[in-house]
Amino acid sequence: MLFEIIKKVPLEFSKSSVWASNSRYYVDGKSYNLSTKELKDADAKKIISELKKYSAQNEKNNFELYAERFCKANRTRLNEITDEANAFIKEVASKTDNEHLVLSFSGGKDSTVTADLVTKALSNPSLVHIFGDTTLEFPFTTEYAFRFRKEHPRAIFMTAKNEEQNFLEVAKQIGPPARMMRWCCSMFKTGPITRILNNLFGEEHIITFYGIRKVESTARSKYNRVQEGGENVKIQKQTVASPIFEWKDADIWLYLLSNKVDFNDAYKLGYDRVGCWCCPNNNERAQFLSKIYMSEQSKVWRNFLIDFAKNIGKPDPEEYVDSGNWKKRQGGNGLAASEDVKIKFTNCTAEDNAKIYRLNKPVDEKFLNLFIPFGTVSTELGQKLLNETLVLDISSNVPILSIQPFSHDGYSFAVKIKTMNVDKKGHETLQRQSGYQVRKFNSCRQCLKCESLCSSGAISILGNKYFIDKEKCVHCKKCVSQSFLTGGCMMDKYLKTKVEN
Repeated sequence: MLFEIIKKVPLEFSKSSVWASNSRYYVDGKSYNLSTKELKDADAKKIISELKKYSAQNEKNNFELYAERFCKANRTRLNEITDEANAFIKEVASKTDNEHLVLSFSGGKDSTVTADLVTKALSNPSLVHIFGDTTLEFPFTTEYAFRFRKEHPRAIFMTAKNEEQNFLEVAKQIGPPARMMRWCCSMFKTGPITRILNNLFGEEHIITFYGIRKVESTARSKYNRVQEGGENVKIQKQTVASPIFEWKDADIWLYLLSNKVDFNDAYKLGYDRVGCWCCPNNNERAQFLSKIYMSEQSKVWRNFLIDFAKNIGKPDPEEYVDSGNWKKRQGGNGLAASEDVKIKFTNCTAEDNAKIYRLNKPVDEKFLNLFIPFGTVSTELGQKLLNETLVLDISSNVPILSIQPFSHDGYSFAVKIKTMNVDKKGHETLQRQSGYQVRKFNSCRQCLKCESLCSSGAISILGNKYFIDKEKCVHCKKCVSQSFLTGGCMMDKYLKTKVEN
């Protein structure tokens, strides 16, 4: 394939040292940069045909030779990073028992190294491994996960998968994921993993070893090697530990090749990351490789993106998709669902500290259930004739919120929410947080973000029902905190339009 793009003859590099990284190939130490234009102009059908024609003649023995040289030359480095990682793992693991240790396994090279390191450092082949099957995995990743499970029969290997939702159906409603709006991570990865953890450990806190490395992104470079709660931890019931946090790409390959650890075959085809195959963070080379090795899926995805571009009124849908501009998309412009995240209200003229909010469906038990984080929800203490519900402060048992179904011109459905028995700042905070719950009620798309935020396991989202268990809720209010969940609902980020009405 590489020879076709850079105009070389077939099999010319079969005895060379070939490595790939980002948009570059390194052949015997010489760098070949593949431009976006070269990748787009390359004839995918011809390359597929050439690969089939010459595959039997493509020698792989030379790879072993170069790998051996690489490992031998860097043996001291391998010993240093392995010894340091082992000491780190043992120190972190000493803070709990082995039954509360978890390995996050994605099928990528980093999680593979982490799993091998932790298992060996603790001399425990029976640790819990959780594989997040996003339903958008490379087929090579699924195959590797199967091999890994077979090769590690004593490991407790769990697969976390969202069986309730279909990626393309959700994308039709709220748009495909973009670089700054990857709603899929929460819905198809973090959320399902949270459910597995809740089923295994209940409310108990755990330590999870992740294959996070700071060189992967600017965001990850700001993480701590051990992160105990806080806004950077996606699943709040866990402490996250990263044994390979300081490792470079070369370190990862040094470990895998030196220890002869089996790894995902996608890397042998030239991919340098193996997350979701259609991720907007994939570079042009990865997209090109998918045209070769996942041609049918790539066609379906491109057609979906073009249809989406047409639906939101893009003047040249094919150019919008092929140029990669769909990856830069922000907000819900052009989507009907964008109306749901707009918190529309009017101030009540008859009562102080009361607002009348627009709803897109009637007040019901599901709406009132959303107010459990604020305190004790009591339908008995409210005025019966008004169908009023009171929310009592959890400490003082004093009413702080009054919730009442309401009729208002211009709103098909509405609710009046009044704050009481708090100071001025308390009124403002309670109304803002109440608005967040209104937004959830109107726009929830079962993204599962709130389940991951709840360290007590009180929040569950099944089908179209968002439920808070009052017996489990500890009233931490992370689910209505701007620092943990901007806008109170993840859909606010993905559906907010540039110009609010």
